[in-house]
Amino acid sequence: MSSKIIIGVMGPGENATPDENIMAFDLGKAIAKEGWITLTGGRSFGIMDAALKGAVEGGGLTIGVLPGDTEKGSSDHAQIKIVTSMGSGRNYISVLSSHVTVVLGMAAGTASEVALALKSKKKVILLNQDEITIRFFKNMGSYNVLVSKDVPETIKHIKEFVGMNKLA
Repeated sequence: MSSKIIIGVMGPGENATPDENIMAFDLGKAIAKEGWITLTGGRSFGIMDAALKGAVEGGGLTIGVLPGDTEKGSSDHAQIKIVTSMGSGRNYISVLSSHVTVVLGMAAGTASEVALALKSKKKVILLNQDEITIRFFKNMGSYNVLVSKDVPETIKHIKEFVGMNKLA
């Protein structure tokens, strides 16, 4: 039996824009339609909640890796809730558990997740990011950083990576 593909969706909570939340919802739904698992930081707002909600509506399985020592403040759409009591330290669990990390929106916590993913030689897809962000992370991780403008292009990148690495 092969393991399931886990796609980490990372992005800001309270600083996510309405457009980013819509794109995160669409991304979660698209991930679910591929039969992959959606993993986020598991909180009840922003990119985390929107991606999980989209994945659930798409019939997918979801994981929320929570910062606190309880499920308080977690997304109702996180079907599996991993309580870490690690604060931002949970970011390591999130990126190491993901086969691919998709980054939508940007904030300090999100930037730390990208840096941890690149340091761990993980594939990162920067979705709908500005040129400064793209340049910064490409300088840090060059061949492990892919760029996409929209959800269909992101799914195409993931499929190529999964296929090349025989993960499915």
